[in-house]
Amino acid sequence: MSEIERESMEYDVVIVGAGPAGLSAAIRLKQLDADLNVVVLEKGSEVGAHILSGAVLDPCGLDALIPDWKEKGAPLNVPVKDDNFYMLGEAGGVRVPNFPMPPLMNNHGNYIVSMGNVCRWMAEQAEEMGVEIFPGMACSEMVYGENGEVRGVVAGVFGLEEDGSIGENTEPGMELLGKYVFLSEGVRGSLSQEVIAKYDLAKDAEPQKYGLGMKEIWEIDPSKHKEGSVTHTMGWPLGSNAGGGSFIYHLENNQVYVGFVVHLGYKNPHVFPYMEFQRFKHHPMVAELLEGGKRIAYGARAITEGGYQSLCKMVAPGVALLGCSVGMVNVPRIKGNHNAMLSGKAAAEAAFEAIGAGRASDELSDYETEVRTGAIGQDLKKVRNVKPIWSKRGLMASLVFGGMDMWTNTLGFSLFGTLKHGKTDAAATEKAADHQKIDYPRPDGVLSFDRLTNVAFSFTNHEESQPAHLKLRDSTVPIAVNLPLYDEPAQRYCPAGVYEVVEEAGKDPRFVINFQNCVHCKTCDIKDPSQNIHWTVPQGGDGPNYPNM
Repeated sequence: MSEIERESMEYDVVIVGAGPAGLSAAIRLKQLDADLNVVVLEKGSEVGAHILSGAVLDPCGLDALIPDWKEKGAPLNVPVKDDNFYMLGEAGGVRVPNFPMPPLMNNHGNYIVSMGNVCRWMAEQAEEMGVEIFPGMACSEMVYGENGEVRGVVAGVFGLEEDGSIGENTEPGMELLGKYVFLSEGVRGSLSQEVIAKYDLAKDAEPQKYGLGMKEIWEIDPSKHKEGSVTHTMGWPLGSNAGGGSFIYHLENNQVYVGFVVHLGYKNPHVFPYMEFQRFKHHPMVAELLEGGKRIAYGARAITEGGYQSLCKMVAPGVALLGCSVGMVNVPRIKGNHNAMLSGKAAAEAAFEAIGAGRASDELSDYETEVRTGAIGQDLKKVRNVKPIWSKRGLMASLVFGGMDMWTNTLGFSLFGTLKHGKTDAAATEKAADHQKIDYPRPDGVLSFDRLTNVAFSFTNHEESQPAHLKLRDSTVPIAVNLPLYDEPAQRYCPAGVYEVVEEAGKDPRFVINFQNCVHCKTCDIKDPSQNIHWTVPQGGDGPNYPNM
């Protein structure tokens, strides 16, 4: 679409994504200089619409950004009161005592929150300070300058024809240009991936690793509700099929977050992460909690799990990558929102200094230095070996040796140095013929649900006449390569039922993409063994509309 003439608007800083990182950057910029022109572009229909999180928040990021957040009415209303950890078997579980765990695993002082609501509140603070926030504005292209520097983004393209061509009703969008552009798209953002590739930012980093997080909100029997209770589990039902675990958080109003994470480095292409989640809810401990309740929302999202050694270079001329655009989740703690906020604050401070010195469109190296040597780097470095030990040696080794390594890192040293991840999650997928198929029980419609029924509870919507935002690099690969070699795992790894292999008598199999179901989790872009699926942004406002996730 480079031939299109577009209007442009100039800002000091252009921020892509109204998540905790982007909003923190916008707020901090205005705190430092109220006259800076700052814009935040959000592809969701409103701020918070696309936010899905494990939802226990370490408030250290908010403390650093807005110290008086309590007085300002931030929606952190449920402090963690008790912290439980279980190893599950099929029929029961054993509680693991808290005392052997490193101090960093303690949830004392943290809050069970809706990160969507936290981001809505942060957006209110930003707008009161003069930040321009435009929801429903997907950013579909980068704008580069004459010397290859990032100058801005294209946002607000609507009305393309189904084949992606320009039609009479096409709105070409605008170029939003800035002295600096911050990409805070979250996990596996399409513009972030473009920038990482263009400037070879990942050349000195380990491959990024990912998990698929799925979550339901349940309203449960008030007699079973324990506001402030946090429970994590490992073990059943995943066993040796994949790494991962669950979380159960009791928030306000008799509501419970029930979540399940499957590490995407699994070998067996027959693994069906969504069905593992549904099976988990039939464990006696979980079924008893949910009995008599009702599920009111569902969502799914990829999670960065590579940690410290997978942090790519975060800056290039004119651009900085924030939060999960580079991967700042502390995997053992299942927390990244605090680091996202701290990254936004650090990027804002670096940009403020640069703009004040008359600079523009260069590398904000001070931002990267702060991330690697400051609170974020210290948080991630202490836990850097848990994930590679788990991936290579299994759950029990991770608990024993990963726990030991976290303890020694707390004291300032590591027995293992910094371990490597090795393969990408896509490359970890092995041939279907080398693994047994897995027989998953049918959902009962009471505790467990089929994918399409649950997708309706993500309130996902896509304009059906627009081009599919899920692109195949080679349309022949799903049937010619992935089906015979891997039993086409897209049928299973997608938590929204987007991908189907349709087989009809007397006809060749067909690969069908139901892009209208997409909840924007990015799993297909990550796990496809042929790396043939490219996730791009749909029209602004399309996708899930999470109420309180």
